[in-house]
Amino acid sequence: MLIEPGQLLKQINTPADLRQVDPIQLAQVCEELREYIIDHVSVYGGHFGASLGVVELTVALHYVFDTPKDQLVWDVGHQAYGHKILTGRRNQFHTNRLYKGLSGFPKRAESDFDTFGVGHSSTSISAALGMAAANNFKEDDRHHIAVIGDGAMTGGMAFEAMNHAGVSNSNLLIILNDNCMSIDPNVGALKDYLTDITTSHTYNRFRDEVWNMLGKVSKFGPNARDIVAKLENSLKSFLLKQSNLFESLNLRYFGPVDGHDVNHLADILSDMKDIKGPKILHCVTVKGKGYKAAEENQTKWHAPGKFDKITGEIRKKVHTEPQAPKYQDVFGHTLVELAKKNEKIMGVTPAMPSGSSMNIMMREFPERSFDVGIAEQHAVTFSAGLATQGLVPFCNIYSTFMQRAYDQVIHDVCIQKLPVVFCLDRAGFAGADGPTHHGAYDLAYMRCIPNLVVSAPMNEEELRNLMLAASEYNGPFSIRYPRGTGVMPEWRTPLASTEVGKGRIVKEGQDIAFLTIGHIGNYAIEASERLAEEGIDAAHYDMRFVKPLDEELLHRVFKKHQYVITVEDGCLMGGFGSAILEFMVDNQYTSQVARLGIPDGIVEHGEQIELHRECGFDPDGIYSTAVKMLRPSAVY
Repeated sequence: MLIEPGQLLKQINTPADLRQVDPIQLAQVCEELREYIIDHVSVYGGHFGASLGVVELTVALHYVFDTPKDQLVWDVGHQAYGHKILTGRRNQFHTNRLYKGLSGFPKRAESDFDTFGVGHSSTSISAALGMAAANNFKEDDRHHIAVIGDGAMTGGMAFEAMNHAGVSNSNLLIILNDNCMSIDPNVGALKDYLTDITTSHTYNRFRDEVWNMLGKVSKFGPNARDIVAKLENSLKSFLLKQSNLFESLNLRYFGPVDGHDVNHLADILSDMKDIKGPKILHCVTVKGKGYKAAEENQTKWHAPGKFDKITGEIRKKVHTEPQAPKYQDVFGHTLVELAKKNEKIMGVTPAMPSGSSMNIMMREFPERSFDVGIAEQHAVTFSAGLATQGLVPFCNIYSTFMQRAYDQVIHDVCIQKLPVVFCLDRAGFAGADGPTHHGAYDLAYMRCIPNLVVSAPMNEEELRNLMLAASEYNGPFSIRYPRGTGVMPEWRTPLASTEVGKGRIVKEGQDIAFLTIGHIGNYAIEASERLAEEGIDAAHYDMRFVKPLDEELLHRVFKKHQYVITVEDGCLMGGFGSAILEFMVDNQYTSQVARLGIPDGIVEHGEQIELHRECGFDPDGIYSTAVKMLRPSAVY
């Protein structure tokens, strides 16, 4: 389906074209850009509200600054659709987030206008400051702009970067896109501060006039500015009736301003180009601006999928038979079930209550549930603190984001042997969000940590039973599961604790053995059925645990089978298959082993099954690997 841009937008292929537009037409450019985004996302899906909220800001930035010479960094990147459309990718935008198409996030390999690859939050200020420092060193005359949302600003890394920026002389502009939302509503003291903050143009004008005067008046001596700078906080408190968090970090603060007045934004940005040093512009925006349903329900419309643009009805697949639930929902409901029986169980999530289904626990037990904001490191150590007091925290973090809290897992939880349960959602391929969101590495990086149990369920029943086992285990425990649905429509099975370190036999067989971990084992079932049609009798063992391994079961496997295939939806280097090879070598077995999983390379975005097929561990890949091992001369 070809979607035509508006009359002005179709003439804009690069920001250089945009800069030829008469200022009086900028509002029309914004209107056409907003409609183009709505048209595309309604048909093809994708992130929605964030990009609509920064249309005017996007246009103003590219209109005022000489991008890509002036370097623009978007935090996370959900909001960069307008940026992509204006920077030479309009005609390819229909491939956004599709297999082999445009990335859903800014990506350096995709465009010179994407100055820094993003996907995780709170990185933009650090990256832009690094660029600015490098260009100071090279004596390049460039502007460096970081656009960060109020949700991402809750991440500790943003404060570390601002603390550094305040003592630099870098030409850095931080734009705070304040819409009071990340994916779920923001939480914490910073949210309250940004909601209430006011500023005074009188103060900024007074400050500049005094500053310039002191640079000219010699009778105060050469240190006049240093002396006044020490008095500035008192002066600011008097004029503004409050102190300013950002200026206390030595960042010049401007705003808040209307983030939907494109001409005013362009004027402000033009003026700020002449102000040297680190500074911050506070823009107030509405997530989903211009589409009423998205404005009214911002969480639902963060990434709604395909929808009817006119009615606002989100299109969902119609199923005639009972469907299996999402793993995240099984987690959420099971956590409540466990919490009703064990008052020590608590829930912790870093800003993803809806995405992880922790919101189910938060509704049932609000006093026992914590959304700590975009702060994965804090989430882990906060959970450790709960555990020291005899509680059992279930810390739910997406696999890709757990990477950000790795030191805390080791230092604050595992060294101290604290009973924290890590539930790693979105393990394996995340799908259209691509490599920044794939949960490829957790099996490898978790299994090397002492004192930590590392597990993965093959279905919903096993997830429930592993959660029960984890709640009873006196030590650190990790459970990983994928994005999407399971395989059991009737999933509310009676809870029965799984014995730690014990796998299960799915199917006995004589010719070859499949060793699987997690949900991906369901592919092995399909492959076994196809092999049976070829007269090949495959055994299947669901190992459940990467650490500790079920050594009793593995001895049985290697004594019986000359041909073994390991299957995992994690990285091959250091992962489950590596653990099996280590066991085999340590015990001097000589079976022929093939390992299937994510190779040593960056796998791009696409539907999960597309990526599984690309990596060779979809049902066809498992089947063909088995045939090649057993019948190397056969042609299939």
